[in-house]
Amino acid sequence: MRDLNKKPVTILMADDDEDDRLLTQDALQESRVLNNLKCVVDGVELMDYLNRKGKYQDVVEYPRPGLILLDLNMPRKDGREALKEIKDSPDLKSIPVVILTTSKEEEDMVRGYGLGAASYITKPVNFEDLVELMKALGKYWVEIVELPTQD
Repeated sequence: MRDLNKKPVTILMADDDEDDRLLTQDALQESRVLNNLKCVVDGVELMDYLNRKGKYQDVVEYPRPGLILLDLNMPRKDGREALKEIKDSPDLKSIPVVILTTSKEEEDMVRGYGLGAASYITKPVNFEDLVELMKALGKYWVEIVELPTQD
């Protein structure tokens, strides 16, 4: 049964591709998923956001995410390195991380799950499939799963 009192979940997307970020935002809006999407462009920004460093110190503007969508192939610090840091941190390891990437490499999938990813999803190639994916992610992570309370 759906809890009508559920609050929007902050979804933090780490992806260096601006088109992918914009398409994901559009797909989430199109899929009517109750959420708040925040975006960073690489693993360094992701860790700054999560650790409230630099411009990410304002907890109202940059709330703790209930879910992280993580691309693997990013500059400066890739998703694999960031995932390891997140899951090694006592303060961050409870945040579910969904790898959302173009990589179809078996090694990336095995390593991602080994590092603690909750899911591994290959990015759809067209917008309609991305909307369907966001609907499914939203239904599962926002409506079905019980996530820890955000601070």
